[in-house]
Amino acid sequence: MAHDDIASYLAAHPKMAGVLFTALLLLTQTGSAMAAVGSTCPGP
Repeated sequence: MAHDDIASYLAAHPKMAGVLFTALLLLTQTGSAMAAVGSTCPGP
């Protein structure tokens, strides 16, 4: 998909820009949380 296609789609559907931003924000936060959980090691 070309850059112009994405820009024209978002111009036609402005609410989708907010949805994509929110999804990106949640994915970045989830990645950080999972990395923090994976790095802790409860020892004996």
